[in-house]
Amino acid sequence: MNVFETEADRYDEWFENHPIAYQSELAAIRELLPKTGRGVEIGTGTGRFSIPFGISEGVEPAQAMRKIAQTRGLNIQNAQAENLPFSDNLFDFALMITTLCFVEKPLRAFQEAVRILKPTGKLLVGLLDLDSNLGKEYERQKANSPFYRHARFFSASETIQLLDQAGFCNFRCRQTLFQPLERLTDQEVPQKGFGEGGFVVISGERP
Repeated sequence: MNVFETEADRYDEWFENHPIAYQSELAAIRELLPKTGRGVEIGTGTGRFSIPFGISEGVEPAQAMRKIAQTRGLNIQNAQAENLPFSDNLFDFALMITTLCFVEKPLRAFQEAVRILKPTGKLLVGLLDLDSNLGKEYERQKANSPFYRHARFFSASETIQLLDQAGFCNFRCRQTLFQPLERLTDQEVPQKGFGEGGFVVISGERP
């Protein structure tokens, strides 16, 4: 059984148990998120990233996760990133937060994001940067994690290369989580670029 079906509540509790890390991640996303327009989240999970930004639409293949998001008022469809149930040129922006590492065909997923975005639409990809200290620690420990055991972590530079191949351009990055999660005492201020922070947000634009 898919762990996201059996452990959805446990997944959701992470955000309650790590509020400073969660708020730091939201702050990094907020710096690159368009201020207006219709948005969608690809891999909504339980809705922890859609709700703070007023996004009401998304896709999530795990039924248990989808149900939690739906109880929070979100319109979530059962679909995967590689085959989105939306028409072309529909959205102004899309989020894909901590989803890439679970996608079987990343390039195909990014190509689908290009398709559903309007010209100059933005895709924001949030990920644990494999080249960071935090990313390396998650990679070392992933065999012990029910959620990340089968994950394929990417570096920020690898992700930008894939986004470029899919047709995105004008990349911008923000990074946060510069220290181990257990040492966080205050919300971190996002910094430009990547290479130091464990959590990186990459914005790519559809031409």
